Amino acid sequence: MDHSICVWNVWSRDHKKACVFNYHNAGVKDVKWSQQGLFLLSCGYDCSSRLIDIEKGLEAQVFKEDQVVHEYRRGLGPILDVEFTTDAKQFISSCDESKGNISENSIIVWDVLRQVPLSNQMRSIKAHMFLFRFMWKRILVHALESTLLIHILSLSQMENYIAIFSSKPPFKLDKYRRYESHSVSGFPIKCNFNLDGEKIASGSSDGCIYFYNSKSSELVKKMKAYEQACMDVAFHPVMPNVIASCSWNGDVSVFE
Repeated sequence: MDHSICVWNVWSRDHKKACVFNYHNAGVKDVKWSQQGLFLLSCGYDCSSRLIDIEKGLEAQVFKEDQVVHEYRRGLGPILDVEFTTDAKQFISSCDESKGNISENSIIVWDVLRQVPLSNQMRSIKAHMFLFRFMWKRILVHALESTLLIHILSLSQMENYIAIFSSKPPFKLDKYRRYESHSVSGFPIKCNFNLDGEKIASGSSDGCIYFYNSKSSELVKKMKAYEQACMDVAFHPVMPNVIASCSWNGDVSVFE
């Protein structure tokens, strides 16, 4: 929340912090690498997104509220996550509340070009909403497996689990696979696929990293990483045996 973006050299013992960028005027909410690893796209609480050229160390572009190209409206509450499908023709949004029917608006597939929701495709997801009041905290689409991974957090704390849906219409829920054992306890815990989609890793409020077999939903491994909550886990894009994780107290770790 100090307005900065840090890039780390995980293989260096002496110079772990490679560079720091201070372009935001408020706390930074999220950061994404470009596919080639040459740019960073960040968003912050100053209501701006910033594209940063890593090699030059310069801010390439700034995107602010008055530069919006398209706006998608449906009376939604705070947006928790957004993810494009593999063909980029649709994207999925999730929120923790809405002004209307929660089951209709908590998670929506949108048509990018027409700017309309394809909510009639989401019956299997909507059906879930009547069981408990859920937050759909994390949405991931895996290209190879054609699956949609959704981290479901119950506001009643009765259930916290990861569900699998098809990433293609009609976006059916896989009723036979549910990934559970990790805990959330009110933290914005995130999860991730590995490269081939065979494994799923999730953080947990108990400071552990949980590894699941994506096919069987079996818990394969539980690894203690922190004393405080483990917030997120990411697999290395090239080396399958390397993961990075971060904790609630600000620690970032790399494991082999």
